[in-house]
Amino acid sequence: MIHSATLIAILCIALTTYLTRILGYLLLKNKTLSVRAQRILQVIPGCVLISVIAPYFVTDNPADLLAIIVTFFAAMYLSLLPTVIISITVTGLLRYLI
Repeated sequence: MIHSATLIAILCIALTTYLTRILGYLLLKNKTLSVRAQRILQVIPGCVLISVIAPYFVTDNPADLLAIIVTFFAAMYLSLLPTVIISITVTGLLRYLI
């Protein structure tokens, strides 16, 4: 069974990622943005995700380190949602197996 703190963290991360997309659109829909500003707004959800997983880069847990590597390669070739799904699945499996 999933711990309540883990579930709350996952829901907060998902909500934050979703809100960065929606609020950016709602607040700026009637304004013309430069190409640079548009690119910045597109990478904000990824930055939120990185800030959440960054502490695991200094972990000594081999399951987490392997999951970070898999997530890195998934992020190179896939969009945000498939990367998140793969990273959650791989992390769960590796933590169970190792």
